[in-house]
Amino acid sequence: MRRTWLIFSQAVTVAVALLFVVSTLKPEWLRRGSAQVLPEVVAIASAPPPAPGTSAPAGGGYSAAARAAAPTVASVVARKAAVRNNPHGEDPWFRFFFRDGEGPAQPQKGLGSAVIVSSSGYLLTNNHVIEDADEIEVQLADGRQARARLVGSDPETDVAVLKIDLERLPAITFGATEGLQVGDVVLAIGNPFGVGQTVTSGIVSALGRNQLGINTFENFIQTDAAINPGNSGGALVDTRGQLVGINTAIFSRSGGSLGIGFAIPADTARQVMESLIRDGQVTRGWIGVEPQNLTPEFIQSFKLPVREGVLISGVLQNGPAGKAGMRPGDVVTRVGERPVANTAQLLGAVAALKPRSDAVIGVQRGDQALDIKLTVGQRPKPGQREQ
Repeated sequence: MRRTWLIFSQAVTVAVALLFVVSTLKPEWLRRGSAQVLPEVVAIASAPPPAPGTSAPAGGGYSAAARAAAPTVASVVARKAAVRNNPHGEDPWFRFFFRDGEGPAQPQKGLGSAVIVSSSGYLLTNNHVIEDADEIEVQLADGRQARARLVGSDPETDVAVLKIDLERLPAITFGATEGLQVGDVVLAIGNPFGVGQTVTSGIVSALGRNQLGINTFENFIQTDAAINPGNSGGALVDTRGQLVGINTAIFSRSGGSLGIGFAIPADTARQVMESLIRDGQVTRGWIGVEPQNLTPEFIQSFKLPVREGVLISGVLQNGPAGKAGMRPGDVVTRVGERPVANTAQLLGAVAALKPRSDAVIGVQRGDQALDIKLTVGQRPKPGQREQ
């Protein structure tokens, strides 16, 4: 006991001596630590908690936008009938030797999202979400479920329109897509991997993305808001909760988000939706040419006086352009008054023309600038000769 007390008293003596030395030679060491920590603790303790039901202060989040848009985003389950790929799947000997066709065929089920755009029951989603589905079921954010009817789809923009019959449907407000800028904050809302409605945030990374090989008509909004499988057909909204895009695709090597997602601009989706509801299809213009981007080498070789345009490498003989006198080697510089600098712009400008209407195509042929007048045709269905 005496030995223990002796050790304790020696330790206390050393500690007191050390404290005396520090306070005498380096007093700022003791003052600096307390000055940094204490005010921070006091500030945190004195901050009043936010009142229930109020939104976060400026810069603190986007809960108001999420509350406005989330009720309008639904989950979609698209079911396809069971199909046996092998015609011998029912043969017991074939199944014994090749282990194929064991057990009953199971129906296929796909998950996605959709956005309610009208209180009368119209929803926007992607064509690839519901393609070839025999049965489409929609589950709303409030838990209600309904069988959906396919109004129409447009594979070339990957847009589809559904219709459900439910009362008191919340509808999203369309935002001004033309005012969207790179760096604007956006939220992606959908049902990734079937886990339930999820909201992610990011910014607009780029606008007008095309030539990605996803759709025929590409004019994507690129965002780093996390978009994963199951988000397809969901909403991309601005900080006011207004619809600016329909989430469509991601660039990924693993199947998950890598920060590169693509959405169809809301104004494009709205135009397609209105055509599908009104006509049951999307009608686009067509002139019957094969375009390719103009290269600096071609410009130099043929000493062209233009630096932008679309090279025509082929002309359909009985198509609108062929009948009007357009030739391979011509460079299209404008459609009407709309200049074109690449194949995507030409595709969009021609598609916007009304079939059976007259149009003027500006062409550079060598050192000659020509105006070719033609009657616009109707764009063939996918799979037929295009543009």
